Amino acid sequence: MTTTTQLPAQPKAPVKPGRILLYVFLTLTALVWLVPIVGAVFSSFRPFSETVRDGYISFPDTLTLDNYKNAWNQGDILRKYWNTWLILAPALVLTLFFSSMVAFAASRYSWKFNIFFLVLFTAGNLLPQQIIIQPLFQMYNRVELPSFLSNSGKLNGSTWGLILIHVAFQSGFCTFVLSNYMKLLPKSLNEAARIDGAGVWTLYWQIIMPLTRPALAALATLEFTWIYNDFFWAVVLEQQGADRPITSSLANLGGEFFTDDNLIAAASVYVALPTIVVYLALQKQFIAGLTLGADKG
Repeated sequence: MTTTTQLPAQPKAPVKPGRILLYVFLTLTALVWLVPIVGAVFSSFRPFSETVRDGYISFPDTLTLDNYKNAWNQGDILRKYWNTWLILAPALVLTLFFSSMVAFAASRYSWKFNIFFLVLFTAGNLLPQQIIIQPLFQMYNRVELPSFLSNSGKLNGSTWGLILIHVAFQSGFCTFVLSNYMKLLPKSLNEAARIDGAGVWTLYWQIIMPLTRPALAALATLEFTWIYNDFFWAVVLEQQGADRPITSSLANLGGEFFTDDNLIAAASVYVALPTIVVYLALQKQFIAGLTLGADKG
C-alpha cells in the first residue's frame, strides 16, 4: 500500500502596485474608448424630437428602430455595402499578394540592392496622401479604360482607380511586416528546397506562404479595417455618389439646414458592424500574428 504525500501549498506572490496601476489605467482607457460607442448606440434608438427636447444626456421615454429603417433606406446601405465589397476584396487580395512577393524577394535572398529596394518600397508610407492629390487626379483623368471597366472611360471615377490607390498605399506597410516575419524563418528552408529541385515559385507558394499565415491573418484584419474605413480617396476619386463605398453614405445623410444626429448614429452602427464582426472572427489569428516572435531575441 502506497501513501502519497502532499506538498505544501506555494504562497501566492504579492501583487505589485505597478501591475495594479497598469490594470487601472487599461480599464479607464477602455471605458473612455467605449463612451462614444455606447453614446452612438444609445442615440440610434432614440427619436430625434426627443433628443432635441431633452438633450442627448437624458433618460429616454421611448426606444425605436425607426432610425435604423430610415438610415437603411435613405443611405442606400445595401448598395453601399456592395460598392465597398467591390473595392475591398480585390484591394485586400492584391495588396497581400504583391506585398508577400516583394517581402519574399527582399528577405529570403541576398542580392546587391535588396535592402535599398525594401526601404524604397516601404518609404511610400511616409508620404502624406494629400500631397499627391493634384498629380494623381490629373494622371487618373488621362488614363483611359475599356467601357466595361469604367462608365466614364477614365481611371478617375472608376472602381479600379480606388483599388489601385489602396494597393499602392497599403503595400508598403504590409511588405515591411511580412519581410520582418519571413526573416524569422530559417534559411535552411531555401537550401532544402533547392536540393529537392524546387523552383523559386514553389519555395514561395508552397513553403514560405503557408508558414506566413499568422502574419497574413493579422495584416488581413488591419487592412480590412483601413481600406473599409477609407473616406478620403472615395470622395476625391469617385464623383458619382451612388458608386461610393459605405463610409460616404454618412455624408449623404446630412441635411442642408439641420442634421438628424440620431439618424447618423444608426448609420454609423451599420458602417461599424462589419469591422467588428471581422475582428471578432479573426481575433485569435490577429493576436497570434502580432505576438509571434515577440519572445525571440
